[in-house]
Amino acid sequence: MDFADFIDKAFNFEDYALLLPLVGNSLVAGAALGIVGGLIGIFIMMRDMAFAVHGIAELSFAGAAFALLIGVDVVTGSVFGSLIAALILGVLGTRARDRNSITGVLMPFGLGLGILFLSLYEGRSANKFGLLTGQIVAVDDVQLGGMLMLSAVVVLALALIWRPLTFASADPVVANARGVRTAGLSIIFMMVLALAVAVTIQVVGALLVLALLITPAAAAMRVSSNPVLTVILSVLFAELAVVGGILLALAGSLPISPYVTTISFVIYLVCRGIEAVRSPRRHQV
Repeated sequence: MDFADFIDKAFNFEDYALLLPLVGNSLVAGAALGIVGGLIGIFIMMRDMAFAVHGIAELSFAGAAFALLIGVDVVTGSVFGSLIAALILGVLGTRARDRNSITGVLMPFGLGLGILFLSLYEGRSANKFGLLTGQIVAVDDVQLGGMLMLSAVVVLALALIWRPLTFASADPVVANARGVRTAGLSIIFMMVLALAVAVTIQVVGALLVLALLITPAAAAMRVSSNPVLTVILSVLFAELAVVGGILLALAGSLPISPYVTTISFVIYLVCRGIEAVRSPRRHQV
């Protein structure tokens, strides 16, 4: 395949107007996921939990693969797997070092289970591949309703615990001394994170969930230290990545995940460049 063939495979807008109505549900779901990813990503970065997200994603993938195997709702299986992983990490991984080691154990276990279940599944191969890399037209009306409900639960939960969670994430020692129940708050956040991971996997897949839950927040934190502006930018970057990725993927025959991850990465590089221009001395050290 030469470069011209690649461009034709990745960007072909001949029947774009006819195909656009097919991704209406995906666009709505993507917009909801952009809000979820942008909001929760801030706390993931503050609490240094990027590795934990990947561990939760692997068990979420295993749950979704098992649901696909036995013929039940994939979102339900994904949520169930995510909640199990989050509960394990929340209870056993109270310290960062413990959490990282437990995540390192859960990741291969979850990925192995998922591969086992997919190898036993005799249905369409596209369904198998979609769990790993996402599917652009996989969101039907029933799944859209479930994803919107889960997204609303995540946003509402974050709104209720936003202030104490911000305090506990920024300085857990002082927060605990001031009466904030940091241990219980951590478990609640892990449950909320589990729901966010489960709902995100449905569009971008298990392997590349970090592009939506980590990269936008990491980029926003590079260009702003204002808490409100950082949240706004994180949501905006996540929306650009997922909605833009869906629209671009429609023009090609590739999975959605390369488009989402590329847009996220470009946004991050631009933000790093802006940060370097603003404070060149710090980057020379």
